Amino acid sequence: MTGPAIVRRPVPPHDDLPLTLHPVLRRILAARGALDAAALDISLEGLYRTDSLSGIDAAVSLLETAIVREGRILIVADFDADGATSCALVMRALGMMGAGEVSYIVPNRFEYGYGLTPPIVELAAAQDPDLLITVDNGISSLDGIAAARAAGIDVLVTDHHLPGKQIPDANAIVNPNIPGDRFPSKSLAGVGVIFYVMLALRKRLEQRDWFAKKGLGYPNLGTLLDLVALGTIADVVPLDQNNRRLVAQGLARIRAGKSQPGIAALLRVARRGIPRVTSIDLAFAVAPRLNAAGRLADMSLGIECLIGESKDNCDRIAAELDDLNRERREIESAMRTRAITIVDSMRFSDGDELRSGLCLLDEHWHQGVVGIIASRIKDRYHRPVIAFAPVEGEQLKGSGRSIAGVHLRDALDAIAAHNPGLLSKFGGHAMAAGLTLAAGSFADFADAFDAEIRRQLGDGGIKHEIVTDGELCNEDFSLALAEQLVEAAPWGQQFPEPLFDGVFFVLERRIVGEAHVRMRLRPLDGRRGLNAIAFGAAAESWTRSDGAIHATYRLSVNEYRGLRSLQIVVEHARELDG
Repeated sequence: MTGPAIVRRPVPPHDDLPLTLHPVLRRILAARGALDAAALDISLEGLYRTDSLSGIDAAVSLLETAIVREGRILIVADFDADGATSCALVMRALGMMGAGEVSYIVPNRFEYGYGLTPPIVELAAAQDPDLLITVDNGISSLDGIAAARAAGIDVLVTDHHLPGKQIPDANAIVNPNIPGDRFPSKSLAGVGVIFYVMLALRKRLEQRDWFAKKGLGYPNLGTLLDLVALGTIADVVPLDQNNRRLVAQGLARIRAGKSQPGIAALLRVARRGIPRVTSIDLAFAVAPRLNAAGRLADMSLGIECLIGESKDNCDRIAAELDDLNRERREIESAMRTRAITIVDSMRFSDGDELRSGLCLLDEHWHQGVVGIIASRIKDRYHRPVIAFAPVEGEQLKGSGRSIAGVHLRDALDAIAAHNPGLLSKFGGHAMAAGLTLAAGSFADFADAFDAEIRRQLGDGGIKHEIVTDGELCNEDFSLALAEQLVEAAPWGQQFPEPLFDGVFFVLERRIVGEAHVRMRLRPLDGRRGLNAIAFGAAAESWTRSDGAIHATYRLSVNEYRGLRSLQIVVEHARELDG
């Protein structure tokens, strides 16, 4: 497989950005569409209004009635980090607003699967709730919602996933992606949706003088923004300006030592410095530990961590989550090795090219880890991937990840339309989706998936490109710039962390850990060596180069024994001839 092409982001004119910013940072921000000071505003004052969300009034009325009448409220959560933070947020918010009996249930993925299914409704009905609230799920739960309504239970759906052709018959639905919704941002995570619902509920209760009558202080929902930040980053939704406001404010609370005890505990167990926490820490240190509960055990453990008040108890749960995450990594390692073997054997009979869409299956795979495997293989081979694991009843559960230019949920919708009965169920969004199908249908689905991906890609086919922010001058290799980049903005989906490319001479190199490479690199026109590291790159041929390499890299701040220094993190490289 040939290496990826390096493509540099175009930089539009950006004279309206503040001149106080480093020139490199100004060009980075402009390349992401932030062209003036207003685009850099991350204050809460600029948040989009709640009243533009369709269904918000009906949702608030349901909640208001349940609170005033002291009804039983039961939250139905999802088993990922977005679902867990959503559940914790609404539990805490309703508590602040004087709700009486509030509890939650989260489906165990191995017993019940995803969403508000009829079996989950049966389980929920045993608690005799007056109102069910789904968080980060529900928009595809047609049968479950019908069962709840038939049982006399009101249902409020809060979700952000794309709806199917039929909308469930819930009492109220809040989802910015529902047809006809006027909310300016379609990129809210599930935790963002329920945060907006809580904002609107607070306003309604304030209007009826509820807090004063009950002797309650005015609820400061800003104290929950750390949960919003974590769920938003974990779910890899696009960081448009509205989401960047939410994430930036949540990060600020964490750095100030004002986070939920559970989030602080997860940061401690991951050995991340709370005063300098970034969106990258949430994505790669906190979220995986939280998700490990849903992947291998029960996400109730993660939710209990997020709603806990005792430092000691949260530390204990965080340690359990850390242990689960280690187990997850071990399972993932074996599955990844097997997945690479499968992919390397997948060739068309008339050529050597891989399929455009890859479907992978092994009878021993763990269904809680297939999503990670799909992501790893997608990154390695740069094409949409769905990894499957067998479940009871001769069924397969698949989790998919996509690349730019391929809308994964739309692809599944098209396959279902052209192959009636092939998919048992499916759902998701552009970059990630899940599905269930009969084990005997795997080969037919794999063919249909590849054909649909090729159709979406068109004549251009797969284009493996690494998009960078260009080269740096010698004077730009500085700790000061690295620190500015860390602090500049919450980086994430569609507002990516800065990535540069350039030519370096390899002066020194050594293996550290099991697979990482520490190096001293000298820029082509530079006079001094720079400390660098390439994680997991020990097997790459370029790490044995005695000459020059063309590398894509990030600037980072390395902290060791209280000292901070510049470090180059090499993401990809190739050896230059001669």
